[in-house]
Order: sequence, then C-alpha cells, then structure tokens
Amino acid sequence: MSFKSIFAIVSLALLATAAPPKKATCSNGRTASNAVCCKWFDVLDDIQEGLFDGGECGEEVHESLRLTFHDAIGFSKTNPKAGGGADGSIIHFSDIETNYHANLGTDDIVELQRPIAIKHNVSFGDFIQFAGAVGVSNCGGGPRLQFLAGRSNNTFPAQDLTVPEPTDSVTKILGRMGDAGFSSNEVVALLASHSVAAQDHIDPAIHGSPFDSTFSEFDAQVFVEVLLKGTALPGNTSNPGEALSPLPGEMRLQSDALIARDPRTACEWQSFVDNHASMVSKFEAAMAKMAILGHNAHDLVDCSEVIPVPSKAKSNFAAIPAGKTLADIEASCKTKPFPKLAVLPGPEISVAPVPPS
Repeated sequence: MSFKSIFAIVSLALLATAAPPKKATCSNGRTASNAVCCKWFDVLDDIQEGLFDGGECGEEVHESLRLTFHDAIGFSKTNPKAGGGADGSIIHFSDIETNYHANLGTDDIVELQRPIAIKHNVSFGDFIQFAGAVGVSNCGGGPRLQFLAGRSNNTFPAQDLTVPEPTDSVTKILGRMGDAGFSSNEVVALLASHSVAAQDHIDPAIHGSPFDSTFSEFDAQVFVEVLLKGTALPGNTSNPGEALSPLPGEMRLQSDALIARDPRTACEWQSFVDNHASMVSKFEAAMAKMAILGHNAHDLVDCSEVIPVPSKAKSNFAAIPAGKTLADIEASCKTKPFPKLAVLPGPEISVAPVPPS
C-alpha cells in the first residue's frame, strides 16, 4: 500500500472520530451552534410574550410579516440608490419611509419593534426579519423561515415607489419584483403571506378585514378564495386597490385578483390550491432570498435554529367555502384542469374582522 493511500485512510479515520463541534451555552440552558445566536433566544422570549401576545398568530404577526417585505423590497439590481434591501431603513428613517403611500399602516409596527431592537442591541435589519420569521411560525401550518444574523445599522432611506401597490398592473408588479431579482413564480409564492393578512387602510371603515376565511392559519385557502367570482364589497363603497369579494366581510386586493388570473402567473397560483407542502416550501425559499436582499449570505451567521417549529395546520387541504360551488371558481390556468376540492357544508359564511390586539 502506498504512503498516499495510508495517509488518506488515516485522515478519514481522524475525521470519523473527531468530536462534534462544541455548542455555545445560552440562557435558560439552551444551546446554539454559534455564540452569536444566543442573544436571539432572549429576543425570542421577549417578543413571543410581549409583541405576539404569548405566541399568537394575531395582528402584530400579520404586521411584522408585512414589514419584512416593505423593508427588504427597497432594492434594485439596476439602481443602487433605490435602497439597501433588508437593512432596517424603514425603522431608521421611519419619518420618511412610513409616509410613502405603499407603506401606510407600517408606522404602528415600526414603533412597536424599535424599542425592542434597541433594548437587545440588535440591528433593525436583523430584528425585522427575525420578528417576521418568529411571528409566522405562530400560525398553524406556517413555514419555518431561515434567519441569518449580522446586518449592520449602516443604511440610507429607500426610495419611494419601490413597494408594489394593489392598484398596480400585473406587468408593473412583475417588473418591479423582477428588478429586485424575483421571478413571476416567486412573486406568487410570496403572496402566500396573504393567507394570514388583513387590511386596515384600503377601506378604513372595515378595519381588520382579512383576505381569506381562515386568516389565522397559513394555508392555501387564499389561493382558492381569490379565484371565486366576486359578488360584493365588504364595505359600502369601492376603494382604489379593492376588487369585488366572494364572501361577506372578506377583502380582495385588486392585484391578487389579477395575478390569480393572468396567464403569466395563473398556473403557479392554481398549483398551490391543492399542494400545501409546495406552497410552504416555495414561500420559505422566496423569503430566504428576500431577507438577504442587499447582503451577502456568507457575511451573515445562520441562526435559524432559534426560530420555533410551527404547529401543524388544522387541515392541509383547501376547500370551496360553504354556499359556493365549483361553478363559482374562475379557473384561469389553461394547461391544467382545476383540482377537485371538497365543498364545505352549510350556508354561506361571513368573515369576521381580525380583532385588534
């Protein structure tokens, strides 16, 4: 046997018997693969108890998840002055960015998050993405998002008009998102967040009107209900960015309705109707990409282990709401038939608003 062969065997043996990497000891007897991650356990405890009302999938979760996007999408591959991406600028420069029309309503969650980030001495960019990841993990059936720590507080204000609005055309939305590096399919995947979303400012008279009937569950129901024929408005008047809704009390965004029916996105939209696992997986991938816009992942530390494991959804299967039938579905994918779905029994339901915390 040659010396090189012996050396290779010895090297492999040493690798096989090497001790596993030593974990850092954190508060309350917890451990982390990197000491940098220890502080995030303390942040976790703080926000679950305070910001998220004991770990609920409530209004602050919806707002925190929204903020991850509104902070990060201030980024452009073609215009470096558009913004620094997921850098916390929406908190740093809240007097500027929360006044942009697309960011209306973000001021409340910004002011709730700011003192917590300062208390724990973490950057605003890190805190926004962490709070969004922890928050959505409180929603049954939700994703377990990646969290990378290490963003600095060195930032500048993002420009206006970097956040797509519900009044925008599909072409404009896909163009803006494409400029930030997202494909049309990734745009659809990101809209899974609307399964746990509600509106406050499109029609302030119906504060808290959700986008689907199971808004506390991260499920595919929103992908079904947006395809139902619109019949009425949850309020008494039509507002810019609002489309006819299929269920009393439910808000439908104009942009969601258009994306669900556009030939560039309709088939991807329909693909989630009966595939909860695919929806979650693709959402996780798109969010991992969004959360590091403007950063190099190699410069950050993976602290995903701190993010809680979400509970299972009550059901992994979307259904046609009571009072509706398959005939009410406006199937728009031309290459695949619409999946067979159960129809829930009973009379037509009304969707209650999301209660304020």
